[in-house]
Amino acid sequence: MFGFGAKKTAMVAAGDALPGRAQPMPVTEPHFISGLPLKSPVPAGMQVAMFGMGCFWGVERKFWQVPGVWLTMVGYAGGFTPNPTYKETCTQLTGHNEVVRVIFDPAQVSYAQLLKLFWEGHDPTQGMRQGNDVGSTYRSGIYVFDAAQMAAAEASKAAYQAALTAAGRGAITTEIVAAPVFYYAEDYHQQYLAKNPNGYCGIGGTGVTCPIGLGV
Repeated sequence: MFGFGAKKTAMVAAGDALPGRAQPMPVTEPHFISGLPLKSPVPAGMQVAMFGMGCFWGVERKFWQVPGVWLTMVGYAGGFTPNPTYKETCTQLTGHNEVVRVIFDPAQVSYAQLLKLFWEGHDPTQGMRQGNDVGSTYRSGIYVFDAAQMAAAEASKAAYQAALTAAGRGAITTEIVAAPVFYYAEDYHQQYLAKNPNGYCGIGGTGVTCPIGLGV
């Protein structure tokens, strides 16, 4: 029943998505590293960013290591099924992407710096996959929270595409859209690689440096 035979590299149509549920995923454990509640409100002066770069275990680790990042959490976004479970997203029948939500202090780390980590931290030319992880849940995505983030994301995409083209690489497939609803993933997924240091991390990069001085 869990989507065997579903086309992993195609986005499910809204009418074919799993129905989901009204109840949100319970989030009971604090952040494994900082001890902060994962549902902490965004402190005054801080901002939120959200990215999809492949398996969210490795992606979250990249961001929690950045000075100026106050809190990270993983979840599902960009699909149709309300309050999906991990098992449901794995069917590719919810439309969701595995994402990391980042709360950061712009006085310590800029959004442009987070974008640089995004572009260099995975391969954004692979479509509905990242490395050996195949499916719409592993697509590349930048989910923006305001017009300034949209402008910065689009400018960085253009600059990085120029660098990729110069290196003989392919076209970027990253989706850049207004931030959709974020659904928390199960507790065991949160900060997974801090809890399991030898766990799987299936993300890589292109070996191409994201140009700095993007004007953002």
